[in-house]
Amino acid sequence: MSDADLLAALLDAAWRGGLIALLAVLAGRLWRARRGSALATTGGWLAAGLVVQLVSSAPSFEVRVSLLWQLPCIAVATANSVLFWAFAQALFDDDARLGPRHLLAWAAVVLLAALNCSWLARPGASTAEQLAHVVLRLMPLGFALAALKATLAHWRGDLVEPRRRLRLLVVAGGVLYTAAQLALRFAGEGGRFSATAAAVDLAGLALLIGLMLRGGADLVAVVLPADPAPAAAPEQVPAALAAAAIPEVDAADQHLADRLQQLMRDEALHLDEGLTIAALAARLAVPEYRLRRAIHGQLGHRHFTAFVNSWRLQAASQALADPACREQSVLHIAMAAGFQSIGPFNRAFKAAMGLTPSEFRRQRLAET
Repeated sequence: MSDADLLAALLDAAWRGGLIALLAVLAGRLWRARRGSALATTGGWLAAGLVVQLVSSAPSFEVRVSLLWQLPCIAVATANSVLFWAFAQALFDDDARLGPRHLLAWAAVVLLAALNCSWLARPGASTAEQLAHVVLRLMPLGFALAALKATLAHWRGDLVEPRRRLRLLVVAGGVLYTAAQLALRFAGEGGRFSATAAAVDLAGLALLIGLMLRGGADLVAVVLPADPAPAAAPEQVPAALAAAAIPEVDAADQHLADRLQQLMRDEALHLDEGLTIAALAARLAVPEYRLRRAIHGQLGHRHFTAFVNSWRLQAASQALADPACREQSVLHIAMAAGFQSIGPFNRAFKAAMGLTPSEFRRQRLAET
């Protein structure tokens, strides 16, 4: 090996080692912020998967290690797209939970990627097998697009401004990196990176990790608060629905929040299933960003849906505690309060009150 080649190999190894250290920092910060949460769990597994990808995509690894030993690494690296999809869901949805579908999707991609490399990519494969090989190689792009969809869902209703900025930066970067990596793989001989392609891939991965680390304080303190408070609720809501600490008061934002509360109370806007933050901003003659800031900063909500649901929960809890409504079913009360189905109502009520609607009703009626 020439001196130039040795220097290039050392620089490549140092670069990959530095990125592995950054991934460890990211996983550690998320884990310390909220151990066991969906975001910390998916972030940790994604960091581990990217470490495998960093090691297995090194030119020296691809040249010197047999395909048999490369297969598990290739399969895990391919399945990172599933983890990125789950990470995006957890990052931008306060109610996101890991479930069997995430595990099954990851396991399916691992198995299909291993099959693709060991069987469909063999010399002499039929035309159908070659086509299947190409389709399976595009799996990461499909999950990257699914992550983009999850990121853009409910974007306008997100009231946490740093998280709104992170949505496009993190996931758009992930989609672009995935597309670029696939293009480099297709262009390479036998699906391997050339020395130049490996450097470009490493630079793209460094950019993606940098985007994930960008605003680490936002991820920990804003996106994933250590001690989340209950959502703020309108006046006269039961104590279990009331907000805990309200952020620093801004006079203009507080005045806007008061106007908003009055409008919601006078016109029962929570009963409008199509209510949007844009419509409310137009009614109040203020820019959307100011209304988002007031709802988040003065009323303590992280998403517009949570704000509207606080009014619906107020109406439902009052009806459930009213002896005159004793004969009305829980479903009827939920629908009358503005909920469109019983499932979301039950989940929102239990999260806010610590009791199911039926348990809450029995307790309150027993007290009266």
